[in-house]
Amino acid sequence: MARLGEIAMPRGRIRTPAFMAVGTAATVKAMYPDQVYDLGCDIVLGNTYHLMLRPGAEQVAALGGLHKFMQWPHPILTDSGGFQVMSLAKLRKISENGVEFQSHIDGTKHMLSPERSMEIQGLLGSDIQMIFDECAPYPCSHVDAEHSMELSLCWAERSKQAFTGNSGQALFGIVQGSVYKDLRDRSAERLIDIGFNGYAVGGLAVGEGQEIMLEMLDHTLPQLPIDKPRYLMGVGTPNDILESVARGIDMFDCVMPTRSGRHGQAFSRFGKINLSNARHANDPRPIDEQSHCPAARDYSRAYLHHLVKSKEYLSAMLISWINLSYYQELMAGIRLSIAENRFEEFAEQTKSGWAKGDIAPHS
Repeated sequence: MARLGEIAMPRGRIRTPAFMAVGTAATVKAMYPDQVYDLGCDIVLGNTYHLMLRPGAEQVAALGGLHKFMQWPHPILTDSGGFQVMSLAKLRKISENGVEFQSHIDGTKHMLSPERSMEIQGLLGSDIQMIFDECAPYPCSHVDAEHSMELSLCWAERSKQAFTGNSGQALFGIVQGSVYKDLRDRSAERLIDIGFNGYAVGGLAVGEGQEIMLEMLDHTLPQLPIDKPRYLMGVGTPNDILESVARGIDMFDCVMPTRSGRHGQAFSRFGKINLSNARHANDPRPIDEQSHCPAARDYSRAYLHHLVKSKEYLSAMLISWINLSYYQELMAGIRLSIAENRFEEFAEQTKSGWAKGDIAPHS
């Protein structure tokens, strides 16, 4: 079910399958915007929750919109803030109207509703906007998941009514339902009836494990329109991406490349490399001499280990660069293999490289 595509937007094309670098607060952490684009990233993600709290959507709009504010003239997708309200905000009070909450930053009170979420995304000027939804925690009962899913569907209708995007902007629906197939069925059917430019699968990668996540994708994706983009929110590891592409997912986002970069973990064709490990202290080899990324190709493991242990800012910058480069190289390899009708072979070779690991020197 792996598929090759392109989303044409006024600010540029998005080649799919695509991995979106996460720029939650109008920045991809430890990276320059030009660096991110030069790696092959066609689109980045910003977040309604974080940007409404700091610096404020109205302020971003007054400064020319999110693209100008963060010096990224290419497509931007904004998440609606629903997941962050669940995971970060304090003293939440959920009603059909929306969510009242206290900021995790300074305790100030806020109200986020479908209408306010769409207003904020409109002020930011993002190219792809997401409906406001509720992400049910895992585990949760069928009754609680059903209530959450129905609330999200109500909010989906209101989000579409409030969406004021121009002809070059898009609005995506989000399939919810936790790990219950009947709820996923109902959510997908209703969202298709409402009608959106693309469809995300939400409420996964929240602790249920890969096996259940893939089971939900196997069940849900055949129900979604084949001519609309499919976005798996918050995923994930390189292996998650391979498995999800095989099932028909087109778009991904995850903080993992930059978060791991800040904690000394590099992703490579040899698997994950923990650069804080003492075995790298005297290793003159680069992470990968064949990489297109200068950080992976030109700096020694010994130097990267030194930066990590010394807690130097440059460690996060270099290792985040390495990781985002690897993710984009992985996506480029996926797209090429689909175009050449050899995706399964590519996936197996990639997994084999990870399985061999990174103990011995590589030729």
